[in-house]
Parts: sequence; C-alpha cells; structure tokens
Amino acid sequence: MPEPMPLRPAEFLARLPLPATERWPDGVFDIEAFELNGLSLELFAPRGRDRQSSHDQDELYIVVAGSAVLHIDGVEHPCAAGDALFVAARVEHHFERISEDFSTWAIFWGPRKG
Repeated sequence: MPEPMPLRPAEFLARLPLPATERWPDGVFDIEAFELNGLSLELFAPRGRDRQSSHDQDELYIVVAGSAVLHIDGVEHPCAAGDALFVAARVEHHFERISEDFSTWAIFWGPRKG
C-alpha cells in the first residue's frame, strides 16, 4: 500500500506537456498521479483540441481549474472548477471550448469493459 501523500495539481501541471506523440502532436497533456489495484488518478489539462476517445473503465472528472464543455455521447455539459462529471466506460466523450487554464482530475476504476 502506498504511503498517504498529498497530490497537488500544480506539481503535475509543471511536468506537462509530455513529449508529442502521433495521436497528440502538440504534446501529451495528461499524467498519471496514482495507481493502485485498478484505480488510477490522472491530471488532464488539454490545450487546444482534446483528442481523447472512450476508455475501457468508468471515469469521474473533477475539474480543478478553468472551464470547458464536456461532450458525453453527443450531449453538452458545461463545467467549471469544482464540478464533477461521470462518464461510463466505452462512452464517447471529449472536451471543447477549453479555457487556457483548464485542468481536471480523471479517476478511472472498475472492471475493464472492452
């Protein structure tokens, strides 16, 4: 079991972006902060276009800063700092109208659905 520790968004934001990939040509804007027994926590701070696709686990976003609109299966959900949004496994979703300071925790858990 990992030691209890504070996980501070600013510490992870300072490490972004990670090097560009074919899928993320402007750099990678998410970083894993914690993982244990199928539960993982990432900080996601997309800049410009959000290129993510559906995931194979349920996901909970907790917006840390800024604002955006989360499209979940074609429905728009405006969100801002303090909001929490659930996305079921395998459901298409992405952020649009992303503010320059937007960042969100992304929590993944549960059985992988593929």
